[in-house]
Amino acid sequence: MAEINIPNEYPVELTPPDLSAYKNGNTGIPYVWRFDSGKPGPNVMISAIVHGNEPCGAIALDELLRRDKRPVAGSMTLAFMNVAAYEAFDPADANATRWIDEDFNRVWDGEVLEGDRDSVELRRAREVRPALAEIDYLLDIHSMQHLAPPLMMSGRHIRAKDLAARIGVPERVVGDAGHAAGRRMRDYGAFDDPGAKATALLIECGQHWRTAAGELARESAARFLVTTGVLSEEILEEFSETPPPQSSFTVIEAITIEAEEFVFAEAFSGGEIIAKKGTLLGYDGDEPIVTPDDDLMLVMPSKRLWRGQTAVRLARRDT
Repeated sequence: MAEINIPNEYPVELTPPDLSAYKNGNTGIPYVWRFDSGKPGPNVMISAIVHGNEPCGAIALDELLRRDKRPVAGSMTLAFMNVAAYEAFDPADANATRWIDEDFNRVWDGEVLEGDRDSVELRRAREVRPALAEIDYLLDIHSMQHLAPPLMMSGRHIRAKDLAARIGVPERVVGDAGHAAGRRMRDYGAFDDPGAKATALLIECGQHWRTAAGELARESAARFLVTTGVLSEEILEEFSETPPPQSSFTVIEAITIEAEEFVFAEAFSGGEIIAKKGTLLGYDGDEPIVTPDDDLMLVMPSKRLWRGQTAVRLARRDT
């Protein structure tokens, strides 16, 4: 995996919480905690720090654990994922520790997990994999490189968009099929099985280190737990009672980089609606990349512009 050497133009407003108190877990897996109500209900899970430089999810889980929140039905699993990368985070080089050896969120294919490849991230994925075995609902908390509107990434199946609509935040929901570079955790196993009921969402809470990302991580976690029936509604008292209406989109194309160099035509940050078909987005080597249709939203244009990575995704508004 290419080394991440990307300058940071955004202030680091969030303070990553100390996770040392959570190291032992209570599941036999370090940093993974599970609480069972003893009553019928779904098994739900919230995961954080799949990427080590995204502290907003750690803030949300730290708060739930510090406040001793316990399920009123079913079970609740709270999991800190790529702890090694998180502990290496340095605000002075804030982009450097998205991972240690490779992207933790591109290794969730059965053949990869059961194969001979080795890395810090693969060892941790294999370690936490049993925690996902019987999860009915997963919320995986992430954040974004650019200052752009937050997104709920719902995957390929309508059941996830339905869950996102019931949660109600953020304002934009995007259905997509992931990345050519590898399988995400939210698409692992039954979560991406069209015949299964297990449902996963991945929320992008806004720019990595903005205060607002931590606030949305807390709110989305609370709304997810209330929506799934695991926590009572009193946890929502500090949040707005009626979130703004949502808009739903579906990715029609993921631009995967084929050349040694990719350059965007403009300083896109994500969320832009490109009105006209044929608008130049950038160059993959010498190949111009243009929009294939009118009125497409740019989804998370990347700074990691090397071969095999997703440069940007193009999404059409659902009708």
